[in-house]
Amino acid sequence: MMRPMSSESKDPKLSSNFTMDRNLALEVVRVTEAAALAAAKEIGRGDEKKADAAAVDAMRAAFNSLYMRGRIVIGEGERDEAPMLYIGEEVGLGRGPEIDIALDPLEGTTITANGGQNALAVVAMADKGGFLNAPDTYMDKIAVGPGIDPDILDLDAPIEQTLAKLAREKNMDIQDLMVCILDRPRHEALINNVRKAGARITLIQDGDVSAVISLTDPDKGIDMYVGSGGAPEGVLAAAALKCTGGAMLGRLTFRNDTERARAERWGITDFDKIYDLNGLAPSDNVMFAATGVTDGTMLRGVRRFAKGAKTHSIVMRSTSGTIREIEATHNFKRKTGFYGGEH
Repeated sequence: MMRPMSSESKDPKLSSNFTMDRNLALEVVRVTEAAALAAAKEIGRGDEKKADAAAVDAMRAAFNSLYMRGRIVIGEGERDEAPMLYIGEEVGLGRGPEIDIALDPLEGTTITANGGQNALAVVAMADKGGFLNAPDTYMDKIAVGPGIDPDILDLDAPIEQTLAKLAREKNMDIQDLMVCILDRPRHEALINNVRKAGARITLIQDGDVSAVISLTDPDKGIDMYVGSGGAPEGVLAAAALKCTGGAMLGRLTFRNDTERARAERWGITDFDKIYDLNGLAPSDNVMFAATGVTDGTMLRGVRRFAKGAKTHSIVMRSTSGTIREIEATHNFKRKTGFYGGEH
């Protein structure tokens, strides 16, 4: 006698035995859209905390509408530091694939508060165990886009040597290369050495995830990202490059024993280890999505109009190498809840 199928087994969406698939990649864009729409209401208002809180609230609500068993591995901090989207928090409907999530509901809180450029809502997802559990510390990073031999990258080599190798790889003169660097006092020597080598520089105030994902599109004109920035942002950037075939190296740097102890709690014991792309995002099944909050190099920001808004997003999958840009028009007369309608 044939046993009846359970309601969960009838619907593959509800099954706990399937892995992250392409449909979820499109669903997760709804999550970044929700965060971007909510944060965009605070552009230029000068309140970083309010902008970030709006993005966090909207992103969490959107996550909890998805068929998955998600676990935050890169998030807003530890549980005692963040009320939601903290590391270890479970999101989703509690049914479906087990997924590790790296996120930044608002990459560029200061940018948003000041009405600057390159603020994003960002999510990366992978099968369980798919991301380095990077603590909230700094990371030395160097990254290039698709088609470049990863062996040219070296965190310890003089930048002049690496730029010479990159120029040969791209069949360009060093003088034509564009290097993206965060504008920080700690990068003064790096900036001087890049200029001495003859390369051009674009300095950014914030938003190094946006800078790294710009490497995925040759039309954006950025040939290399280098410098020290947030370690969680490094994992998010690596997820994007894993989807497109770029290359990256990262090494955690610690300011104090508290940060080292936190790293040990996440299972990191080799404090000098250099991680390549597969070390930062080990999974072969990675998805990355981002929606622009303010205008930037990669994405246009949210455009609000009477009772609605337009968003510009990008979504990538490592298994297929597909990159989709999605422009959406949101009608707040019909769309309610976490999509950032009227105050």
